[in-house]
Amino acid sequence: MSRSIEKPLRIGLTGGIASGKSTVADIFAELGVPVIDTDVIAREVVQPGEPALDEIRDVFGARVIAPDGSLDRPAMRAAVFSNDAARHKLEAILHPRIREAAMQQATDAGGAYQLIVVPLLVESPLKSFVDRILVVDCDEQTQVRRLLQRDAETAQQARRIIAAQASREDRLAIADDVIENDGELQKTRDQALALHRSYQQRASKDGD
Repeated sequence: MSRSIEKPLRIGLTGGIASGKSTVADIFAELGVPVIDTDVIAREVVQPGEPALDEIRDVFGARVIAPDGSLDRPAMRAAVFSNDAARHKLEAILHPRIREAAMQQATDAGGAYQLIVVPLLVESPLKSFVDRILVVDCDEQTQVRRLLQRDAETAQQARRIIAAQASREDRLAIADDVIENDGELQKTRDQALALHRSYQQRASKDGD
């Protein structure tokens, strides 16, 4: 049976923190490509009333729950950032739910090809779910600069955040395709458009 009947071509999009994954995903979305974003799913599964939030409260206590009943994200980050055991407990709660929801959304989304955004794809079982891997890449100096504008308070903290993820070398080692996102937005768009054409051709060929 052809791929077009079985399922769309699935492209796993990944990259280090502040590499520009969301920017690239938005470009593909503008081109009409279905985008399944596990970061979005991760926020959805911990909404008040969801079983994952109740389990997080049971494991980590009320200290990670905000007064309005939602997840206190800064408190949660503080609880797991430098504590591997705590991080693994959180991942055991979230990752199966995120994976299941991502696979269901991909099944429902259709399209000749689709983009599945997984920031930690190097370590994720979803790596075996996708057909190709697209890495959004930039140098660490660019990551640090963007983190200082966005999340991190100091360059030292930014580098610690970067170091907590898979290395740039590990990401590039699994890449089938790479978008370099160090410079101008138009250059990033041009690279994405070229890959869009390539993926369309590949999906069409696989579906013949």
